[in-house]
Amino acid sequence: MTQQPTAPAVLDGLPALLPGLANLYRDLHAHPELSFQETRTAAEVARRARAHGYDVTEGVGRTGVVATLDNGPGPTVLLRADFDALPVQERTGLDHASRTDGVMHACGHDMHVTCLLGTLRLLRDARADWSGRIVAVFQPAEEIAQGARAMLDDGFLDRFGRPDVVLGQHVAPLPAGTVGWHAGPSFAAADSLQVVLHGKGAHGSRPETAIDPVVMAAATVLRLQTVVAREVPGGETAVLTVGALQAGTKANIIPDRAELKLNIRTYGGAIRTRVLAAVERIVRAEAAASGAERDPEITELDSFPVLTNDPDATERTMTALRAALGPDRVFDMGPVTGSEDVGLFATESGAPICYWMFGGLDPEQVAAAHKAGTADRDIPSNHSPFFAPLVDPTITTGVTALTTAALEWLGD
Repeated sequence: MTQQPTAPAVLDGLPALLPGLANLYRDLHAHPELSFQETRTAAEVARRARAHGYDVTEGVGRTGVVATLDNGPGPTVLLRADFDALPVQERTGLDHASRTDGVMHACGHDMHVTCLLGTLRLLRDARADWSGRIVAVFQPAEEIAQGARAMLDDGFLDRFGRPDVVLGQHVAPLPAGTVGWHAGPSFAAADSLQVVLHGKGAHGSRPETAIDPVVMAAATVLRLQTVVAREVPGGETAVLTVGALQAGTKANIIPDRAELKLNIRTYGGAIRTRVLAAVERIVRAEAAASGAERDPEITELDSFPVLTNDPDATERTMTALRAALGPDRVFDMGPVTGSEDVGLFATESGAPICYWMFGGLDPEQVAAAHKAGTADRDIPSNHSPFFAPLVDPTITTGVTALTTAALEWLGD
């Protein structure tokens, strides 16, 4: 017999909130803002959190918002949602699609904000049922791995105290209504690099007078694809992606430089060191092989640390989520190669962290794609211009999971 979920009574107020939360989500989705430009979003978050009775501080780490609620003695629970968007042209065709050209909530951060605000309202209404302190963090600039660091460098721990636990969640291309988790190293480290290759420009009709950076860049891209295949042991994990290659302005002009932007995902340690060294070796070797008269320039753009979920905190939190959602809806998804900077709040404070995924896509669509073996093609992933979480039941699941997790750690 399948165990029936037993959601906390605090969640009885959720159905009445859902229409307003759905409208909030659609509004946030239609008005995305890039990293450290989230002024409209931050203002809306601050207004709503104040209306829910929280003490609100704006401008933390430039555009971040922190909302706190003290409710007697007990643990301090940090709940985090990020709220920046991506430079992606939306192609979902939704009525609430982005109204900002070339900017989209393609990663689902608008859903994170919606669910956290819903949780704050439920916890405020149920103050008689728990004790402790809530610190809700609405973080900017997660997409460029700078938001958590900016808030911490702005005196976050001194201003708002050290948490006893850090909790958070991320919407994912999983069936709506489900939660995926993993203990230990759960989200990969990520290093983004910019590489500038220097050539020598010339007329397209006289390539012998040039040092062609386009050919140099093409050879570099192809050689970089051998790093994971030929230099990383089969039992280890690494992903290397060249996401941008830019060179030249006209068909008959050989430019004097080419620029690559690449992203490396590992679980840290020796493999990260090995891959980064291989990238530098290949870039410099291809430039030398092309006869470049200047060394290439390699610049770090951003760097995410490995996110390691505390095993005990994760088991405690997921036990509560299994009871609330049903054991068949909460599963170990294994480590993922996506990256997150929320772990900095845990490592800097010394608190354990539990960070999980919750599904946002049509379960029938996901099941059909997996059955047909076309999941990679037919299921839009985060950062896709087609990524569009279902409004319902995604909000219900996200609010249920985050509220349940918070109550598990707050005092009775």
